[in-house]
Amino acid sequence: MPDNDFLTDLPLAGDLVAEDFDGWPDWLKAEFDDHVSDGHVGSRLLSQNAKVRVWEIRLAPGQRWHAHRHVLDYFWTAVTPGRSRQHTFDGSTREVTYLAGQTRHFQFGPGEYLLHDIENIGDTDLVFTTVEHLDSANPPLPIGAPDYNPTATAMRR
Repeated sequence: MPDNDFLTDLPLAGDLVAEDFDGWPDWLKAEFDDHVSDGHVGSRLLSQNAKVRVWEIRLAPGQRWHAHRHVLDYFWTAVTPGRSRQHTFDGSTREVTYLAGQTRHFQFGPGEYLLHDIENIGDTDLVFTTVEHLDSANPPLPIGAPDYNPTATAMRR
């Protein structure tokens, strides 16, 4: 496990509900291993130019977006209010309540990253816009073909 002390400086949202991979099923641990370099930080790439990538993440109640890795400075804005559960590569689980318009900014130094998933645990659609800055301390992760548009997965129990 890499040094993750920088996580304490990140503006992680919500309430810590578990640590040390408590409650993580084997399929979830395997997903984190499989997606350790997955730069698809949203369910749809809306726009990209030399400076930014703009993503949407849209989750119906019970849907989740698989583990993905943030290496670029970025911010997200909640378009709709709602609730999520997030697992983070350090073994923590958080539950978060969002207000429409709420925004959070992240910055990463060389080699730093955030690997996490997100699951909609509310009863309404959860929508975010995420903007990644391509001129960050780390090079962008490859994201495949420009028309790549994976869909959110159903909640797995």
